[in-house]
Amino acid sequence: MLGIFVLVWFLYKIQALILYIGLALVLSLIGLPVVLFLRRRFKFGNTLSSVVTLLLIIFTFSLVLKIFVPIVIEQGKHISQIDFEQVKRDLNELNVQASDYLGVDHFQLVEAIKRSSYVQNANVEIIPSFIDIFFSNIGSTVVGIFSVLFISFFLLKDEYLLARAVLSFAKNENEQKFKRILIKIKELLSRYFIGLLLQIFILALFYSVLLLYLDVTDAVAVALICAFLNIVPYLGPLIGWGLMLLVIVSNNLGADFSSGLLPLLIIASIGYAIAQLFDNFISQPVIFGHSVRSHPLEIFLSILVGGYLFGIPGMILAVPTYTALKVIAQEFLSEYKVVKRLTKNL
Repeated sequence: MLGIFVLVWFLYKIQALILYIGLALVLSLIGLPVVLFLRRRFKFGNTLSSVVTLLLIIFTFSLVLKIFVPIVIEQGKHISQIDFEQVKRDLNELNVQASDYLGVDHFQLVEAIKRSSYVQNANVEIIPSFIDIFFSNIGSTVVGIFSVLFISFFLLKDEYLLARAVLSFAKNENEQKFKRILIKIKELLSRYFIGLLLQIFILALFYSVLLLYLDVTDAVAVALICAFLNIVPYLGPLIGWGLMLLVIVSNNLGADFSSGLLPLLIIASIGYAIAQLFDNFISQPVIFGHSVRSHPLEIFLSILVGGYLFGIPGMILAVPTYTALKVIAQEFLSEYKVVKRLTKNL
């Protein structure tokens, strides 16, 4: 028990390093097909093909940032112009009218929210503040990016590096088990990340149609941002919904609230809910069922544990980590009944 406690404490202390290694593994899985293509088609060496692949990844991410960061900043400026006090007054007036129409007591919908420090300062530049936070931690950000790229380079240069490192801890009689574990984890996680990209694409398509219908400026870019927020399980969709509503409000600052703005917000909320229902009941079961082969309740609990231990990065990496642990348990702890139940679909 003491050893387990020390191990958990140690892992908690190096959670940033674990995150860097996890991100590097993801990049290596994405870039490995490119490396193999360059080796076979153009006869590049291991080092050159790895460098070219990393440069392509960096160029792709830089291009995405160049396209989306100005849009995010521009939308942030629009959002900062929203008069939240006027919005709250409109909501209360609408509430009074609805209560009179229905013949019920008035319920001050946002009175409690008004007193909160967050809403009292809600007219600050919301999205620019996130950018300020990012650049205020520029040192740790640069170290993190460099660490991920450095680890990714060696994983791409030698695709068997991780396998050899893991096998070095194995006894001779257990080497075959470790090889089966690594092959199975690579197969499941590759399918998982492909499915995740497909999920983001489907959501972005839903949101784009919705925002284009509502005549929102930079609709496709906003839709992609909201879709990418779904990478953060459970919390991401809520943030995306709030961001979408703020963008719609910022694009209709001069509109009458009850007759112009409120119908747009309702349509956006209904459309967003339909997209989420489709994602939760169709997309996610297909991804989790056919890629990592886990029950939705298992996924939910693993994400909660990851969130409690490591915050948002833990939530993002919870499913891949849980999948890897299941594969390991299947090989080494298969005599236990609970392990048999959890790994019967692997």
